[in-house]
Amino acid sequence: MGTGKTIVPALLVAGLLAACSPSSPPQASAPANGATPANTAPAASSPPAQAALADVAESDPRYVIGISYPPQINQYPGLAKAVGDYAGAARQGLMEAVKDLGQEKPTAPYELSLAFDMVANTPEVVAVSGNGSRYTGGAHGEPLVARFTWLPQRQTLLTTQSLLTQGKGLEAVSSYVREQLHTAASLRNDDPGMSPEDRASLLQSATQMIDEGTAPKLENFSLFQPVMNADGKITALRFVFPPYQVGPYSDGTQTVDVPAQVLAPYLAPEDAGLFVK
Repeated sequence: MGTGKTIVPALLVAGLLAACSPSSPPQASAPANGATPANTAPAASSPPAQAALADVAESDPRYVIGISYPPQINQYPGLAKAVGDYAGAARQGLMEAVKDLGQEKPTAPYELSLAFDMVANTPEVVAVSGNGSRYTGGAHGEPLVARFTWLPQRQTLLTTQSLLTQGKGLEAVSSYVREQLHTAASLRNDDPGMSPEDRASLLQSATQMIDEGTAPKLENFSLFQPVMNADGKITALRFVFPPYQVGPYSDGTQTVDVPAQVLAPYLAPEDAGLFVK
């Protein structure tokens, strides 16, 4: 079980996705006399090539944007699209807030800061984490936390819904995570200088947030990344909980590693081979 703060990169650089020019669709060879070949259907247009993700910058007196990507991500177009869609939606949210300003200049520039990192890269499992914030006024920015696990051999994302085919699996994960977070909350509030009444009040508040944020619902466990061993197998899933889900903003992003042994009885058959036995 680990706990960490939301990462807000200091470098405020950003931008739009760099575009790759699509290759021209193949053309059918024409006869020497220029006539259209008989019984030959027109060549189908190829789908446009996907833009490659790249680090770029964008700013003006009202806002700054910074988005960075791991260079290896473009080896996996499906994964790159999912990550790019998330970044694009985050940028769109910021720009809508900037548009609402009209001609007004904010007291502090609006800001989008988002960094994606490769946390696993094996023939079977590729995973990317995204951390950052979006500031559109107020005391602090809105945390941005994303996780993507890609299965190259299947060309698909691994999700909690596909992993845990049985309702009891989600209940088992919920129970394990809740116990770990309760223990961590108790340790954080174990201050000898705190009165018993204040400590009880803080623990009651923490317990309520944890219980609500870890209820056995798919949306509560949608963010996770694999913990890999040297053999490229998953030893645990690290479930990630952004600020406000299981604790106040000051507690930052919290994580809990759920071992493969806890997950094993509930894994979908096609996913079981990704995990250690």
